[in-house]
Amino acid sequence: MRITRFQKKVYELVRRVPRGRVTTYSAIAKKLNTSPRAVGQALKKNPYTPIIPCHRVINNDGTIGGFKGRTKGKTIQEKTRFLRREGIIIKNNKIKEEFIQRQIDAAF
Repeated sequence: MRITRFQKKVYELVRRVPRGRVTTYSAIAKKLNTSPRAVGQALKKNPYTPIIPCHRVINNDGTIGGFKGRTKGKTIQEKTRFLRREGIIIKNNKIKEEFIQRQIDAAF
């Protein structure tokens, strides 16, 4: 699979998100001067899960967001399991704020 420069930049940032923390599509987008949707599209094509831990990227409102190109069903349950295994607390389908790193520079 061919990976674009943009995808590589997204994957490099996501790879640096530590276990037990999450960041948002918006935070990555801001760092790369692009849109959250573009970040989501790059992660949708991630061939390196879980080495590139795209499960650690969530919506800006704290909700789980997508995973492997899906927004519901078994793939979202899988993302939720990954996050919970890393100690992230999810209540009412939202990640607790204390686990969310909203600025890339401060997180890594």
